[in-house]
Amino acid sequence: MIAPIKALTDKLIVIPLSDCLAEQLASWRYESPFDFYNWSSWEVMQQLGMEFGDPIVRDQQYRAVTNEAGELIGFAQFFPLLGVTRLGLGLRPDLCGRGLGLALVRAIVVEAERQAPADEIDLEVHVWNERAIRTYERVGFVITDTYAKTTAAGMIDVHCMCYMPQAMD
Repeated sequence: MIAPIKALTDKLIVIPLSDCLAEQLASWRYESPFDFYNWSSWEVMQQLGMEFGDPIVRDQQYRAVTNEAGELIGFAQFFPLLGVTRLGLGLRPDLCGRGLGLALVRAIVVEAERQAPADEIDLEVHVWNERAIRTYERVGFVITDTYAKTTAAGMIDVHCMCYMPQAMD
């Protein structure tokens, strides 16, 4: 049985990404075309020190987003740039399309503001990911640039979106 949405998001909590939660995160599998976001296995990530498989990077940049019951709902990466916190984030695949993105993104923005209150907040999103773009816009992100970016899968067009909640007024 699928848990009621309210039970999943009564209160989202941003916490350190433990080994146990990181292993869960690495096991997430998205369906096409979102499978681009699938991670390597936890074992490979640890062996190669990739992303949150590196304990130092995980501690400095990654957080888990859980509900009050401690269930992993999503994750956030807070990538520090000069004067900017660049967000990376994801929602658990079985929760996608159920209206949980707004609560997830809001919780992550609050944490980004807490960690670096003077920083601008931005993120990159693939131009084809209209579902994510709509969610980010509803939270207060605005497309400020579009460019091609080199990834492991080749060149991909992305939007840079900056958090500008005043633009919603």
